[in-house]
Amino acid sequence: MSIFSYEDGEALGHVRSVDTAMVVVSVDDVERLRKLQVNRLAVLQSSRPGQHLIGIIQKITRTAIDGGAAVGEDKESEEAISELNVVRIALIGTLVDKLGLKQNVFLRTLETVPEIDANCFALEGERLTAFMRVIANIGSDAQKLSLGHYTLDENAEAYLNGNKFFQRHAVIVGSTGSGKSWTTARILEQVAELSNANAIVFDVHGEYSPLQGDGFRHYRIAGPADLDADATLKEGVLFLPYWLLSYDAMTSMFVDRSDQNAPNQTMVMSRAVVDAKKKYLIDGGHTDVLANFTIDSPIPFNLDDVIAEMSRLNAEMVPGAKTEKQGDFHGKLSRLIQRLENKRTDRRLGFLFQGAAETMNFGWLESLVVALLAGRKDQEDKKGGVKIIDFSEVPSDVLPLIVSLVAKLAFSVQQWTQSDHRHPLAIFCDEAHLYIPERHQAGGAGDISVEIFERIAKEGRKYGVGLVVISQRPSEVNRTVLSQCNNLVAMRLTNGDDQSVVRRLLPDSLGGFGDLLPVLDTGEALVVGDASLLPTRIRVSEPTQRPNSGTVEFWERWAKDAEIGGLAGAVDGWRKQTMQDDPLAGL
Repeated sequence: MSIFSYEDGEALGHVRSVDTAMVVVSVDDVERLRKLQVNRLAVLQSSRPGQHLIGIIQKITRTAIDGGAAVGEDKESEEAISELNVVRIALIGTLVDKLGLKQNVFLRTLETVPEIDANCFALEGERLTAFMRVIANIGSDAQKLSLGHYTLDENAEAYLNGNKFFQRHAVIVGSTGSGKSWTTARILEQVAELSNANAIVFDVHGEYSPLQGDGFRHYRIAGPADLDADATLKEGVLFLPYWLLSYDAMTSMFVDRSDQNAPNQTMVMSRAVVDAKKKYLIDGGHTDVLANFTIDSPIPFNLDDVIAEMSRLNAEMVPGAKTEKQGDFHGKLSRLIQRLENKRTDRRLGFLFQGAAETMNFGWLESLVVALLAGRKDQEDKKGGVKIIDFSEVPSDVLPLIVSLVAKLAFSVQQWTQSDHRHPLAIFCDEAHLYIPERHQAGGAGDISVEIFERIAKEGRKYGVGLVVISQRPSEVNRTVLSQCNNLVAMRLTNGDDQSVVRRLLPDSLGGFGDLLPVLDTGEALVVGDASLLPTRIRVSEPTQRPNSGTVEFWERWAKDAEIGGLAGAVDGWRKQTMQDDPLAGL
């Protein structure tokens, strides 16, 4: 039975004009016109039996018409023609009474348009509730991802299609305090409940540490305090050894491109790294890898060997016509060697250069990959499908390089996994504007990071990698990456540039939705995309475990008569460059 069993007497008005997906309806009843609201839903008769067209009200106009009545017409007739009440409606889909064996199916297509004088009805009350339930009925073959409730109908739960949300990539945006982290936590909790979940969260500020339970596993990039504590992967401490860096990443970190000797330095370093990797393979008996490895292959090598070779060339003297002369690279590698030594001894970068001995083992990479990329069922303890990586102790100047290193690791493993063994993986990029920037220096860390994430955005679907971009400044996030995200969850945005970016992501017929961005309440979101059958406004439900992103109550905290303290600990942490308690304290 159709949920839209309207009587002609219930008509709001009649179709006056039709233009592709835009319809103008004239409304005779002024009282009904007053009850209408922009961004509410309307139903129009279709030219096909058993179908109704669904539209969003975009504009309501009540216009006075100059001129009086014709001679002989009474006063009532004059009043009747002195106003023109019209409603502009953008068509967004079709409700089919019966499709195969299914009843009341909503389709995001427009096979027909209304005829002139077709009836238009307001969608409200019980019919609105019934329609929202149809929208929520995603189907038994799709995992329902619940965000909250529709603002139009608080009794109707708002679902997204979990498959399409991650297959087609997604973007979650909103100003500080709009509920962005809250929404992300809500999604992560549901992902973690799935029996074979597989997701990585790039947690730049340590916001998601409160998310606990069997579905979550927490890692953090090793800080200075971990270097003397023999911290290991099993303890949740991640070392990302330098030999995982690609050639481009190594040159961006070690070579000063403004140096006139930069080309010589990059060439010598690449040769030295290849030779060091070859030596490692030969010494370890891994001759099967020798024939096909490249400089970008993830193979351990001894950095001392690389520095020794460059030092030799930097001081090399070769036979000349009469006496010895300086070699081709004599004195040209000094700055490169110095930069390498400085980076290697910097304790802030200890996760790269001062890792535990296990990181130099040939089989360690497999352990790292299993820890970060294996689905919940493939984990040794069958727990932790959602892996949250805390990057809060990584220096900001190398953050793009390190985050993209993990992203590239994930993408490369998925790419080289046979298709029948490939387990889909979602990557949540919190504070994405920090490492997927729109403006970046060519050849710098930002450039390398953007290149990696652009590739994931363009090709990730083929290899089962979904991307969720999360940012408070969408105008500072790379445009190419954003354009590949076919699902948009937009919360309150007050900056004009950010609003413009989001408006460009909206379909042309829904441009009016962008006007709501600055007036959304905290926890409210506009949801548009392949994962949502209906572009709509949703009030996001509170997650069970709140992230550490709540806005500090300044006035209330100032008014409390209590000592806070903690400043001595802050100074100590600043000096030691760590927020962790001293693991050696008390020993």
